[in-house]
Amino acid sequence: MDPITLYGGAFSLYTGRARSYLIKSKIDYREEPHSSAYFYDVVLPKAGGRRGIPTIEFPNGDVIRDGVAIIDHYESTNGGQFSPETPKQRILSLLFDVIGAEGMLRPCMHYRFNQGEEEAEFLSFHFSTVYPEKDGAKDRIAFIRSTVLPAWGVRPNTKELIETMHFKTLKKLNAHFSKYPYLFGNKPSIGDFGMIAPLYGHLGRDPVPLSLMQINAPRLFRWVERMNRAEPDIGEFANKTIAYLANDEIPETLIDVLKHFAIDFIPETVAAYDCVSHWLAVNKDLLAGTVAEREVGSCTFEIDGVEINAVAQPFRFYLLQRLHKEFDSLSAADRADVQQLLKDCHMEEVLNLRLSREMGRANNLEVWI
Repeated sequence: MDPITLYGGAFSLYTGRARSYLIKSKIDYREEPHSSAYFYDVVLPKAGGRRGIPTIEFPNGDVIRDGVAIIDHYESTNGGQFSPETPKQRILSLLFDVIGAEGMLRPCMHYRFNQGEEEAEFLSFHFSTVYPEKDGAKDRIAFIRSTVLPAWGVRPNTKELIETMHFKTLKKLNAHFSKYPYLFGNKPSIGDFGMIAPLYGHLGRDPVPLSLMQINAPRLFRWVERMNRAEPDIGEFANKTIAYLANDEIPETLIDVLKHFAIDFIPETVAAYDCVSHWLAVNKDLLAGTVAEREVGSCTFEIDGVEINAVAQPFRFYLLQRLHKEFDSLSAADRADVQQLLKDCHMEEVLNLRLSREMGRANNLEVWI
């Protein structure tokens, strides 16, 4: 069988998530940048006209855009190979997926674009692979620094907070991966694939944050390596059984990780929820099938006394919607257990942040239902 084509980039945050899934699933693929005439002429129209990566193309010409949709497609055809079956692990796996995809953008962008000459050649090379036209890479980097960074809350007043929070992230995750190969034991989950997006694409590969990780969190770095290898790669652990932890166990180290993420993730998610909810109220006559844009305004929130202003992205709630549906499908007893677990993790508010309109997908784009 011919391989699929993965359009992405070696340095791309979201490509890292899909690539890891393909590797772990032993799916034959070839990776190409999304800058060829063929991509623009043939693939892009099938991808809803959005030049987003990752996008995959099957040998028959079918196309799926976005890492979440790619993984959802394969999970639906392989019986949920990387979706834990027990309630607490399943819900937390989906929560880590949201945190990885949406909750770590500030450290990703800060450590990539605010390092000066230390990463200049690295950035120039990688951006030239997807913006090959004259000055394309230079112009794109300049645009991100001037426009995207402040829009996502990466500003001079947030620098110290971002770096302090990220160093604690390294330490918390390092403590967990010193005891377990993956988030929930000896097998990767949807949550692992969500987390590999920021922790490989930007923070475990770019020179400065890579060095920080290797020096301060070597067990976390081993997980990054592990997530990019087809074999389980758990040789240093005594337990070689390829399975999730028995009896729906959630290790204390993982609860500690989530408590740390809650400091940042919950205030931003609440603020974004208020902003998107207001936008939906103003646009209450929005037709079903209308494309859900990636941002609909900005929100302001505070973390450790630092005020942050960032764009509010409906996609965060598209991901949370999956968690809500899983939670609602549980028995009353299991819902009570999950609710208590989320409370212990300081994450209980995620259960209530439900928009008045759901989102679905049409023509490879997220749309309002």
